[in-house]
Amino acid sequence: MAQRTRASASRRPTIITVAKAAGVSTATVSRVLSGSSAVTPDLAARVHKAADDLSYRPSSAARGLVLGSMRSVGVILPDLANAYFFDVVKQMHHGATEDGYRMLVADYSGTAADEYATALDLLGQVDGLVLLSSRIPLAGLTELARQPAPVVLVNRIERGIDLPMVAIDNFTPMMQLCGHLARLGHRRVVYLAGSELSWQNRERWRGLEMARAFGIDAVEVASDGTIEGAYTAVDEALTHEPTALICFNDLSALGAISKLRGLGLSVPEDISVTGFDDIAVARHIDPRLTTVVSPKSRLGDQAWALMHAALASAPSTSPPLLSADMVIRDSTGPAK
Repeated sequence: MAQRTRASASRRPTIITVAKAAGVSTATVSRVLSGSSAVTPDLAARVHKAADDLSYRPSSAARGLVLGSMRSVGVILPDLANAYFFDVVKQMHHGATEDGYRMLVADYSGTAADEYATALDLLGQVDGLVLLSSRIPLAGLTELARQPAPVVLVNRIERGIDLPMVAIDNFTPMMQLCGHLARLGHRRVVYLAGSELSWQNRERWRGLEMARAFGIDAVEVASDGTIEGAYTAVDEALTHEPTALICFNDLSALGAISKLRGLGLSVPEDISVTGFDDIAVARHIDPRLTTVVSPKSRLGDQAWALMHAALASAPSTSPPLLSADMVIRDSTGPAK
C-alpha cells in the first residue's frame, strides 16, 4: 500500500513536468498560469495545453508566494452555530467572491486568549483578517493593528485602536425595547446577558441602564448568548420576580421561552420575552418574537468594503454605526 501511494504521488504532475511537456522554462509556466501578459500567445497556448493534458493544477499557496497574495481572507467569529454570524459572513462572502478572494472561516473556544492565538495563526495564511464580534482585549487589538496584513473589526467600536471598524447600533434599539415594555406597564425586568467580553453585550446593558428614565428597573443575570445558557439562567432570573425577560439575543430568547413553558408559564400572558438580531427562526416560533432587526446584510457589505479598501491600501473611512430597529410581535404583552 505504501509503495502504491508513493508511486501515485510520484506520477502527480508538477510545474517541472508541465515545463518539459511544453518545451519552456518553469518560470514561463509560472508566468502563464499566474495570468501574466509578458508571454507570447503561442507560448501561453502551449503551456495551457500541456497543463490541461497533464491535469495539472498549481498550488494556491505556491502561487501566493510568487504573487505576494494568497487571494484569501480569514474571518474569526465566536460561534459557528449562531445563525446571526452565518448571515453576516455569507454577505461578506458575496463581496469577496466578486473581487476574486476566498474566505477562511474559524471560530474559537470562547476565550479571548484563544481568539488572539487563532488570529495570529490565521494572519500567516491569509491576506487580511476580519474579527467578527471580537472579545480580544485592547492590548491584543493594538498588537494586531501593527501586523503587516490588514485587520478589520466588525461589531465592535473601540477608541484609540488603529483598525477599520464597523458595527450596528446596539444602544438605541435596546432603549426602544425598554420603551415598548414600559408602555405595556413593565417595570421589573431581568436581562439575560451575553458574554461579559462582548462589546455588544456592554452596549445593550448600557441601554438598559439608561432606560431607568422610563421607570425600567433591570437586573442582570449572567448567561452566554446560547439557547442552553439562557435555559439554565431562567431559574435565577425568576427569583427576581420580573414581568419581562430581555434576552441578549434571539437564541437566548428561544432558550428562555422553552424553559418558561417547562415551568408552566405562558409567554406573554405570564411573562414577556424579547430577543435581539431577528434571526430567521424568530419569525416562526410560537409566540413570534419581539426583537431588534439587525441589518446583517448591510453589515456584511460594509465589512467587506473596509477589507477590500485595506487590501488595496486605499484610504477608507469607517462608516457610522448602522441603525437597527425594533419589531413588535407576539412575545410581549401587558405586565401581569
